[in-house]
Amino acid sequence: MKVWIDQDLCTGDGVCEELCPSVFTLLDNGLTYVKQGDTVLNNPGGESQMATVPSEFEDSATEAADECPGECIFLVND
Repeated sequence: MKVWIDQDLCTGDGVCEELCPSVFTLLDNGLTYVKQGDTVLNNPGGESQMATVPSEFEDSATEAADECPGECIFLVND
């Protein structure tokens, strides 16, 4: 599974980071980005910055996408 965030839709409330901090991070600019390990994919973000979700975090990443008030998290099955 892969994941990306549309920062134009992000409300910055951090629900995704609370549910799955290994995949999502809220930056100082008030927007959430995906992470690949310790690397934040924020340059430029969006669909071009797609991260692979480790299998142990697939359920929590899916829950984060479901709970996101901005509906900005997109999951792509491999």
